[in-house]
Amino acid sequence: MSAPDVEVLTFGETMLSLQLEGPLAVGNPVRPTVAGAESNVAVGLARLGHRARWAGRVGADEPGRMVLRTLRGEGVDVAHATTDDEAPTGAMLRERRVADLARVHYWRGGSAGSRLRPGHLGPALDAGARVLHLTGITCALGAGPLAAVRAAAEHAAGRGWTVTLDVNHRTRLWSADQATAALRPLLPRVDIVIASDDELPLVAGGDDTPEAERAALLLRDGVREVVVKRGAKGADLHLPGRPALHVPAHPVPVTDTVGAGDAFCAGYLSGLLDGLSPGDRLHRATRTAAFAVATSGDWEGLPHRDELPLLDTAPGAAVR
Repeated sequence: MSAPDVEVLTFGETMLSLQLEGPLAVGNPVRPTVAGAESNVAVGLARLGHRARWAGRVGADEPGRMVLRTLRGEGVDVAHATTDDEAPTGAMLRERRVADLARVHYWRGGSAGSRLRPGHLGPALDAGARVLHLTGITCALGAGPLAAVRAAAEHAAGRGWTVTLDVNHRTRLWSADQATAALRPLLPRVDIVIASDDELPLVAGGDDTPEAERAALLLRDGVREVVVKRGAKGADLHLPGRPALHVPAHPVPVTDTVGAGDAFCAGYLSGLLDGLSPGDRLHRATRTAAFAVATSGDWEGLPHRDELPLLDTAPGAAVR
């Protein structure tokens, strides 16, 4: 069998994103772009030199065309993305409210992305990949997207792909109980779980279970790696039969924290694809996350591979 033409397959809802540097109510200027957790990861991987495919669903409208044009321009394969002639591309508005605190508003009910079904993914799954990257956001969009995630995970696990799940809980989309009920049944087909420290309880353990025990439960049940994002405190990695590994965050001035988790995932998957050691995978993940928080936008500041060493220069230095 020939090797797949992409390394990572992902899918989900990518939306028109209207971004403001201040509150909407006082008429701040709007910058239109596109954003979606899975496509953010795909862009991050493409900039790091990997072959990434996004197979989401958009409307037959100008925002949908903008999504596809933007991802294609960033080197992401969208050959198996699909278009819905009867539903619009979703939208979101993000207003900077206080310092680096942002408030997000969604318009995604009845969107093309929410109408994703397992059959829409057939060609992308048949084309193959090394890694299938999933997020809890797609699972939260409705019964159809959840069924698509389950079918994709089953397909990938049955063919020996690495399946990764970023819990990525969005409280405006569903409750913690709903997330737990949907995500835990996916775990037998998941190799790598990625979650922030406050999201880990959604997939393992009870309310009072310590992090190490939650990770041990996941590893005992077949997950190979448990990656815990801690924001400014760095990240932890739990592997079977080994002490937990901790890597600190890269110290950078924080401009915009939105998209940092997706950048982290892109860096970690990049390290995995490059065959890096566990510690080096975490270092690359925290490094790509640092680029994200130090720049504005969900994905615009993500580094190209040759830019990764920039964070090793002295603060305020100019590269000449």
